[in-house]
Amino acid sequence: MPKRTDIKKILIIGSGPIIISQACEFDYSGAQAVKALKEEGFEVVLINSNPATIMTDPELADCTYIEPITPEMVIKVIERERPDAILPTLGGQTALNVAIKIAEAGVLEKYGVEMLAANPAVIKKAEGREEFKDAMVAIGLKVPQSAIVHTIDEAMAAGDEIGFPLIVRPSFTLGGTGGGVAYNRQELRELSLSGLDLSMTTEVMIERSLLGWKEYELEVMRDSKDNVVIICSIENIDAMGVHTGDSITVAPAQTLTDREYQEMRDAAIAIIREIGVETGGSNVQFAVNPVDGELMIIEMNPRVSRSSALASKATGFPIAKIAAKLAVGFTLDEIQNDITRETYAAFEPTIDYCVVKIPRWTFEKFPEAEDVLGTAMKSVGETMAIGRTFKEAFQKGMRSLETGRAGFGGDGREDLAHLEHDDLAHGLRSPSSKRYNFVHEALKRGMTIEELSALTLIDPWFLYNFQQIVAKEAQIRQRGFQGLDPDFLKGCKEYGFSDVQLAYLTGTGEDDIRGLRKQQGLLPVYKLVDTCAAEFESYTPYYYSTYEQENEAARTERKKVMILGGGPNRIGQGIEFDYCCVHAAFALREIGIESIMVNSNPETVSTDYDTSDKLYFEPLTREDVLNIIDLEKPDGVIVQFGGQTPLNLAVPLEEAGVPIIGTQPDAIDRAEDRKRFQQFLQKLNLRQPDNETVHNLDEALAACAKIGYPVVVRPSYVLGGRDMRIVYSDDGIRDFMKLPSIAEAKHPVLVDKFLKDAIEVDVDAICDGRIAIIGGIMEHIEEAGIHSGDSSCVLPPHTLSAALIEEIKEASRAMALELGVIGLMNVQFAVKDQDLYVLEVNPRASRTVPFVSKATGVPLAKLATKVMLGATLEELGLTREVEITHWAVKEAVFPFDRFENVDTLLGPEMKSTGEVMGIDDDLGLALAKAQLAAGSQIPQSGTVFISLRHGDKEHIVDAARRLVAMGFSLLATRGTAAVLQASEVPCETVNKISEGRPHILDKLQDGAVAWVVNTSLGRRTTENSYTIRRAALELHIPYTTTVSGAVSMVQAMEAMRRTPLGVKPVQQFI
Repeated sequence: MPKRTDIKKILIIGSGPIIISQACEFDYSGAQAVKALKEEGFEVVLINSNPATIMTDPELADCTYIEPITPEMVIKVIERERPDAILPTLGGQTALNVAIKIAEAGVLEKYGVEMLAANPAVIKKAEGREEFKDAMVAIGLKVPQSAIVHTIDEAMAAGDEIGFPLIVRPSFTLGGTGGGVAYNRQELRELSLSGLDLSMTTEVMIERSLLGWKEYELEVMRDSKDNVVIICSIENIDAMGVHTGDSITVAPAQTLTDREYQEMRDAAIAIIREIGVETGGSNVQFAVNPVDGELMIIEMNPRVSRSSALASKATGFPIAKIAAKLAVGFTLDEIQNDITRETYAAFEPTIDYCVVKIPRWTFEKFPEAEDVLGTAMKSVGETMAIGRTFKEAFQKGMRSLETGRAGFGGDGREDLAHLEHDDLAHGLRSPSSKRYNFVHEALKRGMTIEELSALTLIDPWFLYNFQQIVAKEAQIRQRGFQGLDPDFLKGCKEYGFSDVQLAYLTGTGEDDIRGLRKQQGLLPVYKLVDTCAAEFESYTPYYYSTYEQENEAARTERKKVMILGGGPNRIGQGIEFDYCCVHAAFALREIGIESIMVNSNPETVSTDYDTSDKLYFEPLTREDVLNIIDLEKPDGVIVQFGGQTPLNLAVPLEEAGVPIIGTQPDAIDRAEDRKRFQQFLQKLNLRQPDNETVHNLDEALAACAKIGYPVVVRPSYVLGGRDMRIVYSDDGIRDFMKLPSIAEAKHPVLVDKFLKDAIEVDVDAICDGRIAIIGGIMEHIEEAGIHSGDSSCVLPPHTLSAALIEEIKEASRAMALELGVIGLMNVQFAVKDQDLYVLEVNPRASRTVPFVSKATGVPLAKLATKVMLGATLEELGLTREVEITHWAVKEAVFPFDRFENVDTLLGPEMKSTGEVMGIDDDLGLALAKAQLAAGSQIPQSGTVFISLRHGDKEHIVDAARRLVAMGFSLLATRGTAAVLQASEVPCETVNKISEGRPHILDKLQDGAVAWVVNTSLGRRTTENSYTIRRAALELHIPYTTTVSGAVSMVQAMEAMRRTPLGVKPVQQFI
């Protein structure tokens, strides 16, 4: 069936900000769908609130609304654009839930808008726990014994009937949010309470626990003619009980018999037909009893899922692109495979290699949180590795994680030899981000596969492979460097051992191993990812390395540039850097230079097979990158776009004679090295806060005595404010210097005077070595001391004087030219008492580049790439700053609800997982949109609770007065109430928690408070304040933890009273 001609305009709903369980895989799938639909001549309208995505680039869709993804705002877009159809299956759970709400409101019917790919009835049948269970029973498939409940009493009765342990699964939520395992009645009550609260339909499934069963997923596609294909089978190494997003997974499935696989395949096809997904991709999750092979259906996602991105990258089959084309009438047998150009999408992919996905956690950012994995997802990113065998892929995956590990053990890191047997057994039994370190230690101690399987519930097949790696490690140790003969060394490389591991185990250096390999002619070959196990010729150069005979990577004679990506997403290094890498590839294509992308992140647009001319899906380590460079011999390498990952490789690559394009590593060192940076600023007559560089506790105490408290302390050469904190006393310094990451680090510690109550300013600039142009100046809403990645910011600055803005511009230009920046640069300033201080300079792409580019219409990363390759800004038509008349506000999004016991207080260490953008002609409305897009409610009436630290009380008086004028009533603790009443602002006094009942917590739990404003001094201070903030989070009461944030919220409330929120495409702002 050819494409539909009755549809002209399609609205795609995006997934919003990057959060745990909904990351940039939806940017990848959404961007692919937009391109696919435009290719077929459709007009595409997009709504998404995330500025850091390729998806929201103004040149991608015909009309791009960077607006909050709420039913109200989507309805406004529909009213304005009048699309013929909406496509909600590419924006994760966010898009599906919003689509259902607007369908139920009758909006689609009113405006004659069709829902493509899955209609509301289908979504409800798949997502509604009861409907799904009934559908499975109807087609003779087994589901775990369960009960659907809507009240706590029903939940408790169901628990008694089914028996413990139980799985609690809320309907219509993402990444296991609100779910968990209940081992007793108390836990069941707590999980049911939170689950009912978080479910869009106040519905929870109480289900028999299948803990210890093996878990699998199948990616399935169906078209309008009822053709169904299986794209990929994925097996979780961790047994049921660990969320699939937190489990190490393998494709294709390794431990199924052919009969079991066929049974699963038949079930998946029956399910997609029964649920009625008309067209597109779905993901079905299964559990298999390891004792008798019994098959159970866990759930089905009637949309492109997190695993779809992994399956696409694992097979080379572009699921989202095909799903978009199926949605507009094409069938699988009509869509040609881009990779082979011979087969069609109805041809199921076959792979002759092994793919391993390993999640990336950041528990170190939340020390109060317990490192335990369960049914609610906690990882913030993932890495993927491809090898000829599971062992090779697994070891490559371990070194791709960028946690300092060079593989599965054998690198001298995180040694557990000191553990008592009971502690080791506990580490094996309890799933955590470190569990595979315990597996390695147990195998080193000779624990049997049977014993290990009983403790971990991991299938013996995987444990046997791990055992082989550990045995090989012992052989390497025993043989030493002289024993690395060609056959043995080749065997080690086939097992995935890195040069770093081999060097550690033989007591030599990485270069010694590299030299020996080259001497023996032992080099990796590169194989194609081609969807068909090399049965047909492949036209898309998408490679992985392995140690075999035939090399399938062909070097061209064209001028070529290699772009190093950012590796797995993590807090501090996210999708913003991938955005810059993608723009670099686009720019190289425009100027006719071959682009070679190296990255290991399966979720991103940079690892799409058609983003660059060549893609190497490889770890970003010195060894792996140099191997590719030896083969490709690029004319240059771009290291300034992928965040800290490629920057850390800049010096080793330069030492190996690799040409670094753009700003030279010496300039990066001049900005990072404290002494050289000081001299640089003195030369330009620029101020910086008093500072010292220290190497031990005595030096740190002496430095603080000289500078005076409070001080900011941090390790050098890190991204995302890792281990950065504000310290107020000698005891605080002693605690900081004892941190393992500080005590064991080779880098010095930086101590700076903390500029209390200063305004922070971020500047992005572009320089060609001759002139420097300011891309954007962002004024932070939160005061200095909160990491720039966590602070809201406004572009252009909203409170700085014209003279100060000019001073900022002149200082930025002078620094760019003095450093010799060729490309992008980011500067962080602080303004205190009208004096300008330079906090830090980063001669590289920053995380604000996409935001600035969307706000101003200037594609900074693309222009910077062209500058790095020799173009001048004059030739590119950028000779003066772009002045904008609208307002753009960036707001951060936090994962606090995923981690129990974590305080929501912000500080100098970055905690946010993503960001949103509010854009409007009115500053107040832009602030309001940013809040709504980040998931906050903006209260319209009710009671506001205010409790502030001593230095903040005076600063809230004006905002409090404006709240009263809007009809809000105020509630405050004694100290804050006294200041407000003295300023004649009416407010009621309430007890702190420590002052007796009834206290503020009672009021919060009674639903008597519409908004909480609570500030506190330093790290998690009094238990009073922490309990209030945590209660606000758990009760979904909007909360603000800074005075400046509270003032901007008041401004947003006032603006919404004056003018209703409207929508406007970003193309009309720039």
